[in-house]
Amino acid sequence: MKYGFTVPNNFGVDDPAEVVGLAVEAEELGFDSVWVNHHVINVGYVWDRLGERPYHDALVTLTWIASKTARVRLGTSVLVMPYLHPMVLAKELATLDRLSGGRLVVGLGVGSLPEENALLGVGYDDRGALSNEFIEVLDLLWTQSSADFEGQHYSFQGVVSSPKPLQQPRPPILIGGNRPPALRRVGRLGDGWHPMMLSPESVAKRLPTIREAADAAGRPGIPAEISVRLGADELTQELGAEYAAVGVTELVISWNTGDVGVISEGLAAFASEHGLRS
Repeated sequence: MKYGFTVPNNFGVDDPAEVVGLAVEAEELGFDSVWVNHHVINVGYVWDRLGERPYHDALVTLTWIASKTARVRLGTSVLVMPYLHPMVLAKELATLDRLSGGRLVVGLGVGSLPEENALLGVGYDDRGALSNEFIEVLDLLWTQSSADFEGQHYSFQGVVSSPKPLQQPRPPILIGGNRPPALRRVGRLGDGWHPMMLSPESVAKRLPTIREAADAAGRPGIPAEISVRLGADELTQELGAEYAAVGVTELVISWNTGDVGVISEGLAAFASEHGLRS
């Protein structure tokens, strides 16, 4: 089993350097990956948690983490596609993948905060259809020398996006979400699955939907990665074994606090308990 750590860029830590410092600690302690959270506006449940305290930008934080680390994979948990543009994101992520030596893992999701969509001027009800096209566009821009696409939300011919990612044919795309549309999206368009707070039994229950969609799309073997995000206080070695038994390849843990000291102590204790090695 691999273990990842989600940094608290979303928990109101005043100094973003402290958030980055936790990622460096995680690498030194033997964690396999570090992940960032993504929202744009403090609204809805984000406002309820933070008020006016900072929610640091996902990709800026991850880039800074990349510059301070050498080994850990760098993940997004998850980028909300309707808040972004695939052409802009393709360039940003390809550049980050090159700067980091090919360590990027692209977690993508459709989002679940209507208030944020409204403030950003993007639709909520059709976010699934938009996100499907978004992933197709990313893939084309990263893998084709000149890309053409004709869809409802994006349409273009002869678009050249450069640089290409260092990882070939592209960085792994992990789709977030627990509901059937997200599961089918994993099978048709993703390389792996990145659900939140699912038990081993719930993972096993949902996997057939992913595999059926993958087989129908001519993509046997998907999901190649199953990376489950959960709270650090929930995970025991016995539970980790149960996740491994149903095919989970990585557990990504987080501490739901902005107390950097508490998280630092928790990282060290977790690494000791689970036998991580740097």
